[in-house]
Amino acid sequence: MTAIIQTVDTPDGPFTILADEHDRVLASGWTADHEAILQRLAEKHRPSEVTEGRTAAADAVAAYYAGDLSAIETVAVRQFGTDMQTAGWEALRRIVPGEPLTYTEFAVALGKPGAVRPAASICARNAPALFVPCHRVLRTDGTLGGFAWGEDVKRRLLDREAAHAIAA
Repeated sequence: MTAIIQTVDTPDGPFTILADEHDRVLASGWTADHEAILQRLAEKHRPSEVTEGRTAAADAVAAYYAGDLSAIETVAVRQFGTDMQTAGWEALRRIVPGEPLTYTEFAVALGKPGAVRPAASICARNAPALFVPCHRVLRTDGTLGGFAWGEDVKRRLLDREAAHAIAA
């Protein structure tokens, strides 16, 4: 598999997108370190060839940061996981901006109310950050919890989405 990698500037720092030959996002995150993005994928799912170029997803990132929070919803992604992980990643895309869920609520949304730890694991294994908005899931006590790209980025994303939800 060949892939394109692109880094764009955002108010939250550099954001790098790795997309396959069909322009589906494989991995992304707030870093300019291409190797850090590749490491989000299991070795067997990493592209054999990566070139720098332009991804369609970059336009969605710019639109998101310009205030169109729905721009990320239509970006195609490709993820590799179990049936439960796949269902979880699809469920993450349905969380309304500005209305984050707790891990407990996320587990309920998955139809697995007792599976809080697996729900948290689904978030932790999410490679195409932003496009599959795992940042919209909080600890059961309402605190931020972990985020691969740092709690500061997670807080700013949630604050931005809450501000737009109030304004809407």
